[in-house]
Amino acid sequence: MKENPEASESPSKTSAEPWTIRRILDWTTAHLEKHGSDSPRLDTEVLLAFARKCERIRLYTNYDDVVTEAERTLMRQLVQRRAKSEPVAYLVGKREFFGLDFYVDSSVLVPRPDTETLVMELVEETQKRASSSILDLCTGSGCVAIAAAANCSNARFLATDISEAALEVAKKNAESNSLSQKIRFLKSNCFESIPHDSLFDLIVSNPPYIPDSEIELLEADVRQHEPRLALAGGEDGLDFYRRIIQEAHQYLNEEGVLMLEFSPEQEVALKSLFDKSEKYTDVKVKADLAGRARVIIGKKSPILK
Repeated sequence: MKENPEASESPSKTSAEPWTIRRILDWTTAHLEKHGSDSPRLDTEVLLAFARKCERIRLYTNYDDVVTEAERTLMRQLVQRRAKSEPVAYLVGKREFFGLDFYVDSSVLVPRPDTETLVMELVEETQKRASSSILDLCTGSGCVAIAAAANCSNARFLATDISEAALEVAKKNAESNSLSQKIRFLKSNCFESIPHDSLFDLIVSNPPYIPDSEIELLEADVRQHEPRLALAGGEDGLDFYRRIIQEAHQYLNEEGVLMLEFSPEQEVALKSLFDKSEKYTDVKVKADLAGRARVIIGKKSPILK
């Protein structure tokens, strides 16, 4: 039996059969699946839409269009990089998050849907107040502060990160989403560069929380391409949480609130850290859309001045 040419040929090779959108979608999906992608069809659609400078839906409304040589050349380059586990978001330079587009590159983590839970809790808490001052620690791409700012007309934000490169990405995203006037950015290792007399109504963070020994066990696209600085959380993954929980109360107004995203398996340890600090009351955990513990929230204890 003759081998199916779509399974054996690359779009880079000549073929009597034209390379239509349909054919490239089918071939590339199979190729990326063989190379370990857990969403090969979606990856393929995003990359081909990028190569053709069109929306994904246009791939299907023009299913039998022949892809140009220039588009095929760019698509080949993108697919080769994706086959080596480079994140799709880095390849196309953007990721959608909370209904907004965010520019991303290898200096920041790719925004995850899980983090939208932190934004939802932040927006809900902010909307209870007449006005709010919010500190976003370890801002990375700026996705938390920017998404919240887009939904909170009564809030102003300070977003910090230790990485100058990450802050440049965050500033770019604030500008592209027309929110630069609502968010100030500051290079800081947690609270180090924040004036001691600064006070905020809410402090939020999605800090690095992967135990150092587990970095090499992560998926290849994360392990090989996303910034280790934004992943590594110390021996048990809790270094940043210890520091933030210990210091945040000094920067919170009366009835101020601390919100932290975490990995579900860290729930018990984080509750213990909050309890032992004796700096917060009404500590509660919120689940993400999949029902997994994702955000821990504590109010500043009224006995702390």
